[in-house]
Amino acid sequence: MVVTDAGEARGYRPSATMPFAAEFRRQASRRRTQLALGFMVLLPLIILIAFQFDSGGDDDNGRNEFASLVELATSGGLNFTLFSIFVSASFLLVVVVALFCGDTVASEASWGSLRYLLAIPVPRARLLTVKLVVALAYSGLALLLLAGTALLAGTLRYGWSPLRSTVAAELEPTEGLLRLLAVLGYLAVVLLVVAGLAFLLSVTTDAALGAVGGAVLLWILSSILDQITALGALRDFLPTHFSTAWLGLLSTPVQTDDVVRGCISAISYATLFWGLAFWRFTRKDITS
Repeated sequence: MVVTDAGEARGYRPSATMPFAAEFRRQASRRRTQLALGFMVLLPLIILIAFQFDSGGDDDNGRNEFASLVELATSGGLNFTLFSIFVSASFLLVVVVALFCGDTVASEASWGSLRYLLAIPVPRARLLTVKLVVALAYSGLALLLLAGTALLAGTLRYGWSPLRSTVAAELEPTEGLLRLLAVLGYLAVVLLVVAGLAFLLSVTTDAALGAVGGAVLLWILSSILDQITALGALRDFLPTHFSTAWLGLLSTPVQTDDVVRGCISAISYATLFWGLAFWRFTRKDITS
C-alpha cells in the first residue's frame, strides 16, 4: 500500500466511500424496510375491502362526521386517496418516518458494525449524510406508495371523479390531483421534524427501538400540548402546531398562511436536530 505525505493511502478518496446506491440496496434488503413499504401498499387495500362491508344500519353512535368522510371517500379515486392520507397522517406516517430515520445509525451500533464502517475508513460526516439521505428517500417512497396505491385502487373501484372535501367546493379531477400533490409535499416537509428528531436520537443511543419510540412519543406529547389552549401563543412554537395546515390546501380559495408558517417551523426544527446529530456523532467515542 502506497502512503502519501498526508498519511493517506494513495487513491483513497473519502467522497468515494459508502456510496449512496450501495447503502440504498443494503437498506432495501432489510426486513423492516420491506415490511414498512409493504404495509404502505397494503393499507389502502385494507381500507378498500373494509368499505365493502356496509352494514346499512343507523347505529352511528354520534359518528356522523366520520361517516360523512367515509361517504366522500367512496365517491372517487381522488377522494379515496385523500381519506387514506387523512387517516394515516397523524400517526402511521409518523411511525414509518421515525422507523427509517431512527433505526439507521442505532441499529448499526447495536449490531456492533458501526465501528467497522468507520474503520474502512468512512468519514463520520459522510456516513451520517449517506444514512440520512437514504432514510429520507425511503420515507418519501413510503409516502408515495401510500398515495399511489390509494389513487390506483380507488380509481379502479370508484372511478375518476372530482375531488370533494368538507372544506372546499368540488374540484375538477386535474386540479384535485394537483391539490393532493401539494398536500403530499407539505406532509413531507412537516415529517422532516420527525426525521430530524429520530435521527438525533439514533446517534445518541445504541437502542434502535428507543430512538424510534422516543421520536414518536415526543411527537405525541407535542400534539397533546398543542390541544391545551391555556398555553396561548406558546403553541405556535410546538412542532406539531401546523401539522394539519394541509387542510388549507383543499379549501376554496387556497389558504397558504399556515402552510408557509408550518414549512418554516418544520425546516427550522429539522435543521436544528440534524445539526445536533452531526455535532454529537462527530465528537462521540464509537465503542460498538
